[in-house]
Amino acid sequence: MARGRLRIYLGAAPGVGKTYAMLCEAHRRASRGTDLVIGFVEDHGRPRTRELLAGLETVPRRHLEYRGAAFTELDLDAVLARRPALALVDELAHTNVPGSRNAKRWQDVDALLEAGIDVVSTVNIQHLESLGDVVEGITGVRQRETVPDEVVRRADQIELVDMSPEALRRRLAHGNVYAPDKVDAALSHYFRPGNLTALRELALLWTADRVDEYLQRYRAEHHIAATWQARERIVVGLTGGPEGATLIRRAARIAAKGSGSELLAVHIVRSDGLVGVSPGELAEQRRLVEDLGGSYHSVLGGDVPTALLDFARGANATQIVLGSSRRRGWQYAFGPGVGATVARESGDIDVHIVTHEHAAGGRPRLPGRLPVKLGRVRAAAGWLIGCGGPPLLTLLLTRASGSPGLPTALLLFLTLTVGAALAGGVFPAIAAALLGSLLLNYYFAPPTHTLTVSDPQNLLALVVYVAVGISVASVVDLAARRAQQAARSRAEAETLSHLAGSAMQGEDTLPALLERVRETFQTESAALLERSGDRGAWQRVAGVGPHPAARPDDAEVDVPVGEQLTLALSGRVLPAEDRRVLGAFAAQAAAVLERQRLAAQAADARRLAEGNRIRTALLAAVSHDLRTPLAGIKASVSSLRSDEVEWDAEDEAELLAGIEEGADRLDHLIGNLLDMSRLQTGTVAPLARPVDLEEIVPAALVGVDPGAVQLSSAEGLPLVLADAGLLERAVANVVENAVKYSSPGVPVVVRADMLRLPEGDRVELRVTDRGPGVPDSAKERVFEPFQRYGDAPRGAGVGLGLAVVARGFTEATDGLLTAEDTPGGGLTMVFSLPVAGPAPVSDDSDSTRKAAHTP
Repeated sequence: MARGRLRIYLGAAPGVGKTYAMLCEAHRRASRGTDLVIGFVEDHGRPRTRELLAGLETVPRRHLEYRGAAFTELDLDAVLARRPALALVDELAHTNVPGSRNAKRWQDVDALLEAGIDVVSTVNIQHLESLGDVVEGITGVRQRETVPDEVVRRADQIELVDMSPEALRRRLAHGNVYAPDKVDAALSHYFRPGNLTALRELALLWTADRVDEYLQRYRAEHHIAATWQARERIVVGLTGGPEGATLIRRAARIAAKGSGSELLAVHIVRSDGLVGVSPGELAEQRRLVEDLGGSYHSVLGGDVPTALLDFARGANATQIVLGSSRRRGWQYAFGPGVGATVARESGDIDVHIVTHEHAAGGRPRLPGRLPVKLGRVRAAAGWLIGCGGPPLLTLLLTRASGSPGLPTALLLFLTLTVGAALAGGVFPAIAAALLGSLLLNYYFAPPTHTLTVSDPQNLLALVVYVAVGISVASVVDLAARRAQQAARSRAEAETLSHLAGSAMQGEDTLPALLERVRETFQTESAALLERSGDRGAWQRVAGVGPHPAARPDDAEVDVPVGEQLTLALSGRVLPAEDRRVLGAFAAQAAAVLERQRLAAQAADARRLAEGNRIRTALLAAVSHDLRTPLAGIKASVSSLRSDEVEWDAEDEAELLAGIEEGADRLDHLIGNLLDMSRLQTGTVAPLARPVDLEEIVPAALVGVDPGAVQLSSAEGLPLVLADAGLLERAVANVVENAVKYSSPGVPVVVRADMLRLPEGDRVELRVTDRGPGVPDSAKERVFEPFQRYGDAPRGAGVGLGLAVVARGFTEATDGLLTAEDTPGGGLTMVFSLPVAGPAPVSDDSDSTRKAAHTP
């Protein structure tokens, strides 16, 4: 059965009309005869959206009950049983009520698609998982409901529903999005022009990237090589030389001139062992590219201009930035150079040649630069000179007027032999010497046109010529090999030096180190494998690149590190001389793995140390704070039981009151300690249900001097979602703390207000005192266990109230407790509690609010 097709209406912000657009699309398809149903559509009380529901078949929703409240969700089984051609499912990022078949609505949609049913859905840009922190930084609102980006990217069609900030704010002001009582709060908070503009830009850029993926796939499927200048893509070619930073910054400035431009840096490397540039220089340039918002690419290719143009065309680049050649003037006799070749063959791609201070200054050998072994071109040139040169030289000399003597011919043929050695190495030079000796003997040594040598001196000259030719070829080849070995040693030293530096500074993570291995040796993938014991199964600890090896046998190259670790490379077989450096990388990978594990163990040790610190503080608390009430109780009981003193009724009542007070205080301290233990072990199971603050707050103030607290609250406060017992204890603890520190004669003010936000209504309970206050640096510290601020007396408690009872119990039911300065001096503790009533009608409602609805 073919998988269904998914179409998503992506909203730039709540209220832009994505549900309206989805329903309009449904009516268009229904008029064409498509069998469709409404699985779940939320009209948010908007009349025009509700009108579009008429005339469309709706599958009844599933009714669920959770924590005493009733909810409705998509009935997935009913839609699957109905099997329409198309289903409308609104709010893709929605979190289902516990008890549903799937935890998330996008999982319901995926089940419909697997059944071959097409789906049309909606989602807002702020609900994409990758943008959660970005949206929170812009709007100050954390999105609790998110959908993985990959789910949206897999959609067959994505249509952006956009609206200018001014038009959207007018819609809100006219009451077309929220109820009138929510408009002012929405316009002044979430729907500020700056927020909407930023969200709109996020939506446009994300959609543009998605469109670009479609375009790249289409070009690849249809083998289109020509550049389509849909957006500016600037490719900067790097050689690893000192001019790289100048080129990158110049390319970044070009990219910055066009909105949505993309910067790609590419380094073309050869496939013969270690990369022929300084790894440190390339690493610096890579960091610069990434800091400027670009991407770095390393491409394998023997011919630099061809590889660079292939990459640029594959990326649909519009411009290429190259540096002026560092070659000296005489070197152009061997070819036009990379820049001129790329400019000549670039076609419709613009090429920028950027001058720099190193231009025409020669190409000094960089530290670690590795000369390339003789390629096919040089080998062919050497054999051409060695085999074709002697006959051609013979032809020229015999045709010339006044044929030269044997000594002159010997010198010319010797020069030709040296040229063959320089171009192609020792074997073309030997061929040139042997062939040249035969031609010299036949054409220039008397008697000519015969291989007979009549003069012994001529025979000696021919033998010396062959010996000298072979010796020169050997010396040239030996010098080339020694230079190559020295350059390789420099390359290895540079690579190992950079590796050692990063190891000492602890910079490398395991994936980053494997990525450097892959780039240094130009392999397709790299993996670090580990096994337990000598015969255990191999497990991949980390891997980079496509399809990293899962076993050493699956890789072309593997370097063991002890008995349990091995570094495995796939994609090409490395020459033997690269194994030494690769062994250093393998040892470094093992060291990084060990360092990561030691860091994890250190973190565990820190947690254990923190636990020990808490236990030590607990012992101190038990030894003093718990023993103090026990001592009072003991003293009072001993006094009452004493036969030496006869107590009157008033004294007995006072002693009994002391016993009762000590027992209550002891019970309170032990309760806090047990609560801390339950919170740390995660065994607190709050029972959240709708509660009335008008019942909770007065109960929490029992035992507090009525004159020390002043109560006030806004009219018509809704119920809040909380555990009544935990919230009462939290409020009581905070009020008791405020009364303790407030200035004498100044009452503590406890006030509850409604806070309306686009992401959900909340009730704020503020406990305000006029005490000494707490500086900003200590506001979070007062919530830590066993902490007292200022000069609180030791007998005032173990310092667990705010940490455990107040903040711990509040956050256990999705509430928040924060500390703020009181204007004019003092401290205000703010409880922010979720509303247990109808959530505000908005497209960005989250599961926490929906789970708080009352029937």
